[in-house]
Amino acid sequence: MKKLVLVVVDSLKPGMLDRAVAEGKAPVMAEILRRGTRVRECVSVFPSVTPAASATITTGVGVSAHGVPSINWYHRGESRYVEYGSSWSATRTFGVLRTLNDIVYNMNFEHLSRANPTVFESPDDAGVKTACTPFLIFRGRTRHELALQGWWRRVARAANFHHAVYGPAELFYGELYSSRDVDCQPTLARPGTRDAYSGCVGEHMARYGLYDFLLYSLPDNDHYSHRHGPDATVTSIAWADRNLQRLAEGAGGTDQFLEQNAVVLMADHAQCAVEHGIPIVDAFSDWRVLRPNDPQPEAAELAVSPGGRCAMIYLLGADDDHAERRGRVLRRLRTVDGVEIVAWREDGVACVWSERGELRFSPGSGYADARGRGWDLDGTPATLDVSFADGTLATPAYPDALARIWEALESRSTGDLLLSAAPGYEFTDWGGENHAGGGSHGSLRAEDSLVPLVFWDCGPAAGASGDGGEAQRQWSIGDVAPLVLDHFGVQNG
Repeated sequence: MKKLVLVVVDSLKPGMLDRAVAEGKAPVMAEILRRGTRVRECVSVFPSVTPAASATITTGVGVSAHGVPSINWYHRGESRYVEYGSSWSATRTFGVLRTLNDIVYNMNFEHLSRANPTVFESPDDAGVKTACTPFLIFRGRTRHELALQGWWRRVARAANFHHAVYGPAELFYGELYSSRDVDCQPTLARPGTRDAYSGCVGEHMARYGLYDFLLYSLPDNDHYSHRHGPDATVTSIAWADRNLQRLAEGAGGTDQFLEQNAVVLMADHAQCAVEHGIPIVDAFSDWRVLRPNDPQPEAAELAVSPGGRCAMIYLLGADDDHAERRGRVLRRLRTVDGVEIVAWREDGVACVWSERGELRFSPGSGYADARGRGWDLDGTPATLDVSFADGTLATPAYPDALARIWEALESRSTGDLLLSAAPGYEFTDWGGENHAGGGSHGSLRAEDSLVPLVFWDCGPAAGASGDGGEAQRQWSIGDVAPLVLDHFGVQNG
């Protein structure tokens, strides 16, 4: 049985991968594409943000099942916002120490449902050697004590942060956790240096045979795209490829690496260019909106959670006038520039508004989508760009829109109203930041949601030599975790 490496390049757009390969800037990825099988239509989750997508990649289930809904959300049980690091300003607004605790510990061990084992837990139970370079979701079976280095030592001590965590057998999480000493400069807080840390650690693990399954995270493309826009990311894709080359060199070079390892190359989401911020909190200036670290949370009427190109509105307080208050919020949202789609639940069905109309839908037998799921629709199909071809329902502007909206609305952690931004817009976060002039993600739009997915010697190409072909069916990022388990003959749970 071959080893398996799952390579996740944060915010990698299919078109930009093609451009980097065509310009000769990504030779290792080019070789995987040449040999492997590519999926053209792989869809992220909604909201299409890193925490929610990472949880789906590692568990194989959607937002409603795994419990990590967005990058900022309102925790109904604790009556507070959870902030996973929308920006440095947002982190400071909520408190560096609280955000650190939410990102590192709570996301994996409190917010992520234990009902769905990760791609580390089930293989660990079966005796597969698991490993991970810095990735938001890392929960496994092996205990790792805090191993503080650098300025994080001072931060963690000030926060009295001393948690041990359970992760894969080999866990490398920058300055905080390291399963063994390696001659690699640890870094989590400095974007632009994290791929190099993964590259150094990966080379060491490959050279000494420390894994059967490796989740190999290359996150710096996301920051570069946020800052410079997705059309500039050939540069950051080239960085990622050079550090993928380091992993291959640890195995003796690209050919030897591909002889020894099956590979999945993918992204968590994509990005689109952003020119305008949406000050969504200001849109409700006449409401009592819950503030970060609010001294009177019980007095708040709404909680507002911006999350890149998505946002969520929570109705707080008694439920007796829930429908009336939701209607008032919806009327306000229809006047906010940049809000393209609003979704909510009503009478057991999903409801969607856009300037093109309203649509209601629920699982049923009326129309089948590209993955064979049935839906009953009522209203204006143009609301979500719904079309029908050969008896199949499609939403090309918002890939797999019905299932993704339904999944998000089913979650107990998402808001009462879910917002998706129009092209060129992003919701301003609680630190007052947005990525105008750069790129962002989070919406239902294809620009944010479609990612590359390539298999070498596993998945649809298992046992084949690979010829650069394509897998035609629509895939989701949630399809990867079952594939990993199947590769090792492991049953989930």
